[in-house]
Amino acid sequence: MSSSCSHYGCYAPIMTCVHGDPPEDCPHFEKAAAADAEAPAEDGEGAERQLRFPWTGNAMGPADLPYVAGASKLKLLTLAGASDAGKTSLLAAFYLLIARGIRPDGVEFAGSVTLEGWENIAGSLRWTSASGPTFPPHTSTGGGREPGMLHLALDAPQGRCELVAADAPGEWFSYWASIQASPQGEGARWLSQRTDVFLVIADSQALTGAERGQARVALVNLLRRIGTEAAGRPVALVWTKCDVTVSPEMETRIKDAARRSLGRYQEFRVSMLPAPGEEARNRGQGIVELLAWILWAKPAVIAREERADASRALFQAFGAFL
Repeated sequence: MSSSCSHYGCYAPIMTCVHGDPPEDCPHFEKAAAADAEAPAEDGEGAERQLRFPWTGNAMGPADLPYVAGASKLKLLTLAGASDAGKTSLLAAFYLLIARGIRPDGVEFAGSVTLEGWENIAGSLRWTSASGPTFPPHTSTGGGREPGMLHLALDAPQGRCELVAADAPGEWFSYWASIQASPQGEGARWLSQRTDVFLVIADSQALTGAERGQARVALVNLLRRIGTEAAGRPVALVWTKCDVTVSPEMETRIKDAARRSLGRYQEFRVSMLPAPGEEARNRGQGIVELLAWILWAKPAVIAREERADASRALFQAFGAFL
């Protein structure tokens, strides 16, 4: 009798583990395997494993993407940033605003195969009778090397966009930014090779706190790494928690690093709080504009001479910070 996972909502090995772990690394699967080893073999129909739908409603793994990509091309979105920079909260804000009908002009919600996964990260941001909203739980690194991914189908005048957003832990990007071949950064490296749009998350709160120097160095390292990997793909520098004011000197240094490392990039400021001077009901400043850019963003055409001189550009980007 074949083994299955004991974790609720996970159907490994028929589908990818909801945490992105291979079966041999997942403790839930190992427990199920041990239980199967003790169970007596069954004959007839009882020995056949019941087949389920190819999705569970929870976050997808890489093996599940072909089920979504059959109708149209996917657009894979990667939010790269340090731990607790607000990446998961930003994803949850996209979902909640769309659910309330607040979305870019002409864009309509057309479905999702990961609604349970969206609710898992967005539920904490909802107001309830018991308590007010809180931040989503920290995205755990676990033992996984592949990210959990959340899907949204959005209809727009330009056509349907099958948006898949990776909810990856910040630790992956920290390791990857420091050492490209780091084993702990394998998940970030997997995303960098496949993503269509990068969002580099600048945590305004961290850049004004007691460890703002370390936060700046980590962000500059990440900008350098993405600058060498993007290869013309759209990149945006996103300031999260922008209700916190970053000093002009710090902001200038980050923007200079982004310009040298990325060359072409867009810049956005987002916050769950309303913009100064606006009414409280206008929460979510900058988030709809950012979502619109993600939907329409396309790779830049890289001139032949730029590709031929990539090593020189890399040297200049690193040398600027020496």
